[in-house]
Amino acid sequence: MTLLINTLVIATHNRKKAGEMVTILGARFPGLELKTLADYANAPEPEETGADYASNATIKSESAAAFTGQWSLADDAGLEIDFLEGAPGLYSKRFGGEDMPFPEKIAKILNLMSEVDTVNRTARFRCCVALTPPDAAGPTHVFTATCEGRIAEEPSGAGGFGYDPIFYLPELGCTMADLTAEQKHQISHRGKVLSLLGDYLEATFTGRRNV
Repeated sequence: MTLLINTLVIATHNRKKAGEMVTILGARFPGLELKTLADYANAPEPEETGADYASNATIKSESAAAFTGQWSLADDAGLEIDFLEGAPGLYSKRFGGEDMPFPEKIAKILNLMSEVDTVNRTARFRCCVALTPPDAAGPTHVFTATCEGRIAEEPSGAGGFGYDPIFYLPELGCTMADLTAEQKHQISHRGKVLSLLGDYLEATFTGRRNV
C-alpha cells in the first residue's frame, strides 16, 4: 500500500515499544519511512501529565510533530486490573516507582493478588495512539483498543516486555510473553490499535479522500 505521506515519526525513545510499532506498521506500509525520536538529536519526550491515555499520547505526538516537522504518532498504554480497581492503569510505567524494574513490579502485583481466585483476576491492556500532522495543519486523531485477559498466578514466557509475563490469555492458554512476536501483534492492544490507525491511513492517504 503506497501512502501520500513519506515519513512517520514514532514519538518514543523506548526501543522495545518502537520496535513493535515499526514492525507492525512496516509490514502493512513497506514504502513508508518510519523513524523514532532516536533519529532526531535532542528530540524532547515531554512529561506525561495527562489525565488519561489519550491525553498523554496526544502530548507526545504533538511535541514530536512540532519538533520534527513530520507526521507523528505516540501511544500510551496501561494494565488495568479489576481487583485493584483499575490499577496500575495510567501509572503502569510508574507503578512502584519509575526506577523499579518490571520483574519487581510484577512481583508486587502478584503479592497483592496472592489470595485472589481465578474468577476475580480479570484484567485488560488498554492502548491509545495519537496521530498528529506537522505544522499544526489539522487536528490530532486518537485511536483506542483493548486486549482482555487475566492476571496469571506466576510469570511465564520470555517474549514481549513490561507486564506481558503475567497477562494470561484464556482463549490461547498462555501469557502474552509466551507468544511469538507475530502472534502477539495479531491479538495485542497495540496490534489492534495500530490496525485501526492503519485503516485510517489507508482511507486518508491513498487518494481516496482528502484529510
